[in-house]
Amino acid sequence: MNWIIAVFSLSALEAIGQHHAVTLFPINQVQLLESPFLRAQSLNYQYLLTLDADRLLSPFLREAGLPQKAASYPNWESSGLDGHTAGHYLSGLSMLYASTKSKDIGDRLEYLLAELKRCQQALGSGYIGGVPGSAALWREIKAGDIRANSFDLNGKWVPLYNIHKTFAGLRDAYQIAGYEDAKSMLVDMTNWAVDLTEGLSDEQMQDMLRSEHGGLHEVFADVSAWTHDPAHKRLAKRFTQISFLTPLLNQQDQLTGMHANTQIPKVIGIQRIAELEGLESWHESARFFWETVVKHRSVAIGGNSTYEHFHPSDDFSSMVKSVEGPETCNTYNMLKLSAQLFQQTADVRYADYYERALYNHMLSSQHPEHGGLVYFTPMRPAHYRVYSQPETSFWCCVGSGLESHAKYGEFIYGSSEQNLYVNLFIPSVLDWKQKGIRIEQRHQFPNTDTIHLKINTTESKDFALHLRKPSWSKRELVSLFVNGQKQMVEESDNGYLTLERRWQDGDEVQLVLPMQVGVEELPDGSHYVAFQYGPLVLAASAGDAGMTGLLADDSRGGHIAKGPQVPATEIPILVGSKDHLKDAVELISARELRFALQTNSPTGGRQTHELKPFAEIHDTRYLLYWPYATTSTEAEQQSAQANDAYLERLEEQTIDQVRVGQQQPESDHAIRFEKATTGAQNGIQWRQANGWFSYQLRNPSSEAKYLYIRYFSEEKHDFTITVNGVKVADIKSEIVGNAVQDQIIALPPSVASEQEITLRVEANPNSTTAKLTDIRLVKSHPSDGAITNF
Repeated sequence: MNWIIAVFSLSALEAIGQHHAVTLFPINQVQLLESPFLRAQSLNYQYLLTLDADRLLSPFLREAGLPQKAASYPNWESSGLDGHTAGHYLSGLSMLYASTKSKDIGDRLEYLLAELKRCQQALGSGYIGGVPGSAALWREIKAGDIRANSFDLNGKWVPLYNIHKTFAGLRDAYQIAGYEDAKSMLVDMTNWAVDLTEGLSDEQMQDMLRSEHGGLHEVFADVSAWTHDPAHKRLAKRFTQISFLTPLLNQQDQLTGMHANTQIPKVIGIQRIAELEGLESWHESARFFWETVVKHRSVAIGGNSTYEHFHPSDDFSSMVKSVEGPETCNTYNMLKLSAQLFQQTADVRYADYYERALYNHMLSSQHPEHGGLVYFTPMRPAHYRVYSQPETSFWCCVGSGLESHAKYGEFIYGSSEQNLYVNLFIPSVLDWKQKGIRIEQRHQFPNTDTIHLKINTTESKDFALHLRKPSWSKRELVSLFVNGQKQMVEESDNGYLTLERRWQDGDEVQLVLPMQVGVEELPDGSHYVAFQYGPLVLAASAGDAGMTGLLADDSRGGHIAKGPQVPATEIPILVGSKDHLKDAVELISARELRFALQTNSPTGGRQTHELKPFAEIHDTRYLLYWPYATTSTEAEQQSAQANDAYLERLEEQTIDQVRVGQQQPESDHAIRFEKATTGAQNGIQWRQANGWFSYQLRNPSSEAKYLYIRYFSEEKHDFTITVNGVKVADIKSEIVGNAVQDQIIALPPSVASEQEITLRVEANPNSTTAKLTDIRLVKSHPSDGAITNF
């Protein structure tokens, strides 16, 4: 096939960037130089080429009725989310091709596009997708037969979310890599979406959008900017969920309990539509969301959420207890939103957050040797991360990781007319083609505190150079030199230091940003701190014992670090006022970025821990957040309070667990239901039914003796629990006194010996179930000391 590559004047990009205060340079104009970011890009290059394109394409060929060339990959690619990775793969290839012009990457990208085009032509409708049973599903939707829940649509696992990845991959193949054929394929697919939904009422559309749908409206808005087709513009707005947008328009934070990565792409789409249509109120809603998440719901590395959901903004206890801490996809999307808002406003706050999240969460989410990718990054002290493998792991965070480590050049530089913005201090070369200027950053920041830039131009040029003054830097310590001469410049209103002059070829700029150790509490003010040095979050290794599943297998829960949890009583506690805790950290080597921290040992005495950048810590447990107390007496009391033997023993005795009402745990346990709903209360998810719901639980060693359930009980309820068809409990309440109930239910021996257990929760006639929040198979009875407090 002869592929036409678009010639990138800025015509297409200008259409995409309407109403921008600053336009980021496309990554084909930015070349990374030696740094951790270039090494991460190189590892991602190898990971992308390791994946078999035919296996990724297999679901698309199947749904198009074409012969499959290879078996589908396992894991999420064979359990309902078939095809989602290929969309991310398209985007990752497009970004790497634009960055490197690699023939291997270009050939792989062209092959993928050619095969997807074959699928589109075979179907003849414009549709391209790997969603199992696509034809029947989309017939139902078009006919108005819509059965939507948070994480399924008409019995399929988030098909709208799934196809969004294909839409976005085609968009990136055109917009970033320049493939014109990808544009025509995307326009045809968008026309299919118009045809699919044009007969649906607004009420039916909003009903459908209760199911996770990614950022479809963002892509439709992009397409409308190219085509100027009113149908495409209308489609983008119809895919905006009004029930989610309305509180944001009213500056109301109603995020607690929501699935975080379902919401962030919605805001990206809202902001994209605001840009195209000049909707200031929509822009303000996106800004409000960003402020809420970054200021009140994020941790030091820039990530957010536990168990994939937004917890209460005034209670981060689940953050330091959970092994399912910030999800990498969330930060991937918050970076996209930050880039959008920065371009709209040129506000340094968005660049400051971008730097924090990039250096600490994104860079740390890739293994520095084999390139494995991370789903959850626990903030729980002394826990660890799990890494993907190319043949086994196809989570959402693998897909977004294929993109994240391919586009490190996207935010370093921006421009507007006669202004050049340097946002990130990453060694790189910018080819400012429109001005005939090359800018070189050659330095070893943050291992040194000096940023070096060199201007290369064929003739002298007038422009203003804006250098970001990071929020972590102290104004009185920052120095700026041009050709060795110190410059006296004021910080502008938007947080940049500005040099406006006629630049000559060979001019050199040095920006000196001295760094100090700082501390940061959790946003709720609880007594945990993280240490920072300039843009870096510091952490310490905490041993490598019991790191079960460090390299993920192909199981549905393989992305979770399921090894033993270190009890809170074994975590060292810092003693001192928050403002003076940084004094306990001693700089050992600025060049190597090594520090020493003195702590109180839980067993008495003092301990010394080596701190280093969190992104350098791998294949080990780690301490990133540290508990602290202002006095030794408070430290002893805090340690005693942390000794929750009930919860620790429950964890030890758990064989399998479903966190009820949460997408991944329920999907991992083959959720089925009828007349059931989900919700959240105080940040805790639940499922309730006046029909029934069921799960498949795993009991691989036949050790399960009891069933543990936990539920909210403020309402009357009457329901039955069966396991493998055998009734094990009738639970009824007319008058309730406690908001939360726990129960232990004995399993019949015939059931307990089974390795697969089907659990069904069913409302009795004219009643409803309680709001269940937790279901576990456990080994021991309360009388054995395993579980008490019932």
